[in-house]
Amino acid sequence: MATNQKVFDEVEKTFGRVPSWLREVPDTAVESVWGLMRDFYLAETAIPNKYKELIGIAVSGATRCKYCALFHTEAAKLNGATTNEIAEASLMGGITMQLSTFINAQQTDYDQFRRETLEIIAYVKRNAKPMDRKPGTVQAHA
Repeated sequence: MATNQKVFDEVEKTFGRVPSWLREVPDTAVESVWGLMRDFYLAETAIPNKYKELIGIAVSGATRCKYCALFHTEAAKLNGATTNEIAEASLMGGITMQLSTFINAQQTDYDQFRRETLEIIAYVKRNAKPMDRKPGTVQAHA
């Protein structure tokens, strides 16, 4: 498609080449796939790109996608992520999947889970010492 050539030209200008997988996307979807990548994934949004990549690492570990794991790890480094941040994102994905698997297999009552979670968050907020918390973190106190 003529429209796809324009997309491929833009991709090549951005990446220095057109990845072969993008050429495998059905013609009718090439423009929308690239648009989403360009306008959300690669763009500066409310979530900094480094954090988007760390999220991508966690998701790729959970979904067991070696393609995404490679891409998001390298892109995270490109966006300033440290080796430790990458490892933490990987572990966060693993812990989330482990507990999600357990809670879902146990068929834990969602309404009870929700109520308990909100009670825990309220408790931590009430009992947090101002100097103990970094902005954006929740830390429980024993």
